[in-house]
Amino acid sequence: MKFASVRLIAADLAAVVSFYETITKQTAEWLAPVFAEIVMPGAVIAIGGVETVALFKEGSAEPATNRTAILEFQVEDIDAEFSRLKDLVEVVQHPQTMPWGNRAAQFRDPEGTLVSLYTPVTEAAKRRFESR
Repeated sequence: MKFASVRLIAADLAAVVSFYETITKQTAEWLAPVFAEIVMPGAVIAIGGVETVALFKEGSAEPATNRTAILEFQVEDIDAEFSRLKDLVEVVQHPQTMPWGNRAAQFRDPEGTLVSLYTPVTEAAKRRFESR
């Protein structure tokens, strides 16, 4: 099995796509007026408008209701990324070193999903990510 993507359902599709383009420095590919993807090494961020929910089961997903999942992106330098993003997107947490060895900062996308950018900083954390 291969983990392929995370799909977000957005009420304001353009704002959410723009946020992830800003965070990732990647341009989204619009596959339909109600669906875009940002293809990155390892996975895809798929973003669908609320209209796409009806293609599955009406009411099976709702925009702006996520309070459990955190989308995480490993970056080369979290402090540089934080400086680049802090005035562009909503900041939740300034960079800090976590007990498991990553230095991380958190942001919220326009519909409330928590996004974490991190850099492994301890030797143990760096080793953990060498094989991934």
